[in-house]
Amino acid sequence: MQKDQLQGRTGPGQRVMLSVPFVLMAIVFNVCLIASNLFETKVFSAGPLSLTGGVLIFPVSYIINDCIVEVWGYRKARLVIWTGFAMNFFVVAMAQIVRLLPAAAFWDGGEHFDYIFALAPRVTLASLLAFLAGSTVNAFVMSKMKVASNGRRFSVRAVVSSIFGETVDSLIFFPIAFWGIGLKNMLGLMLLQIVLKTAYEVVILPVTNIVVRAVKRYEGTDTFDSGISYNPFRITDI
Repeated sequence: MQKDQLQGRTGPGQRVMLSVPFVLMAIVFNVCLIASNLFETKVFSAGPLSLTGGVLIFPVSYIINDCIVEVWGYRKARLVIWTGFAMNFFVVAMAQIVRLLPAAAFWDGGEHFDYIFALAPRVTLASLLAFLAGSTVNAFVMSKMKVASNGRRFSVRAVVSSIFGETVDSLIFFPIAFWGIGLKNMLGLMLLQIVLKTAYEVVILPVTNIVVRAVKRYEGTDTFDSGISYNPFRITDI
């Protein structure tokens, strides 16, 4: 067994190799998504701007998405995106069940708990759909650009794919979650989120480049998505 792989069995005579770096990145990806949704309940001031806490961590999921596509390809990224969607849905659903449980007589945190987890249904729906679409577009653009550039200019591909992904994310999330605040206000929020999240990725690009190069060396792989299906629903095609 190689140091970077775990062996398992899927059936008689079949063996599957699981990459430890891939599993770790998938875990961090899921944690970032769930944490960013929770942090959205905190609004803080940055000079004249009012931002939600999620802006600090959500872009990390796009960075990890880029790394996964770059090293293992679109199909692996698609799998991780769907697991992220499923885990987010699971946490939201379980939170609603926990909210319905009768509180202990001595516990006075019910109001605060509800404030964090009593998300409006349309906001929750907007968040889940926006994440699924935005992350998929990010992976798709990253994959296509890698093939077209023959694997060169990773930094450019990472930024461009994130712009596409963040734009799709915002185009879905804000109209659903904040319909009624006025078109001008909504466009302002969308543009601010896209610019800030993309700037976040630009700032951290040196770290991203180091991680990608290190993982490629460790894994001994550099995947190019040639002749694959980009159907976002073909989850089992890995």
